[in-house]
Amino acid sequence: MADKKTDLIQGTLDLLILKTVAQEPIHGYGIAQRILLTSKEILQVQQGSLYPALHRLQRKGLLKSEWRESGSGPMAKYYSLTAAGRKSLQEETTQWERYAGAVAMVLES
Repeated sequence: MADKKTDLIQGTLDLLILKTVAQEPIHGYGIAQRILLTSKEILQVQQGSLYPALHRLQRKGLLKSEWRESGSGPMAKYYSLTAAGRKSLQEETTQWERYAGAVAMVLES
């Protein structure tokens, strides 16, 4: 089962995107690849989920974007966190840790 890619639980994609973008400005494909690699290839973000989430986070004022040279090809849109995005990341991380801890308690009982 460790080699099986897992669909993301509803609501976790935004948190994973914010955490990934917090490390450095990065383009959409890079976000998906970093999540895949960091999760040891368990969490795979589909483009059909990723780009609507990026646009939603941008509309909420949590991300900003700019077009830049991608290094190996055409221009790419790079995303970075806004101050509101950093605050949201902190709050959502705390909330997720509480949730995961509660699920762990139920599973261990």
